[in-house]
Amino acid sequence: MAKKVAILMGSDSDLPVVEKAFAVLDSFGVEYTARVLSAHRTPAETAAFISSAEENDYGVVLAAAGMAAHLAGACAANTTLPVIGIPVKGGAMDGLDALLATVQMPSGIPVATVALNGAANAAHLACQILALSDAELSAKIKDSRKKAADAVLAKDAALQEKLAK
Repeated sequence: MAKKVAILMGSDSDLPVVEKAFAVLDSFGVEYTARVLSAHRTPAETAAFISSAEENDYGVVLAAAGMAAHLAGACAANTTLPVIGIPVKGGAMDGLDALLATVQMPSGIPVATVALNGAANAAHLACQILALSDAELSAKIKDSRKKAADAVLAKDAALQEKLAK
């Protein structure tokens, strides 16, 4: 059975950002579960969900939170699965606090961190991690990368043709 992706967001206000991850995972046919769980307001529920993630066939955790939230860190503290933090823009520091809270983890409890509002890249990275043990997913990723490269080369060819006139 293919591994799934667990997606946590600290608030439903993070949903517009996280939906970009849904789109990427859907495009690769990767199953996921999304939850609104808070490291601070629902710590027991968050820890219980994450602590059981591996036995429930999840392979990667995405955690999105804004302000100085520590959702990704709280997830990483409760699992050895890869955790990818998605810092969400907003608040008094416009996301800088979320970025720093996500990226500054103590040694031995890593959190991979993407750009502010970088849910799409978080999902791409999750797919790449899962593809290490899923040849079909690996092929889909390689095909997607080739299509993206072909699109850029087509745009370059069109530009060169326009400039040659």
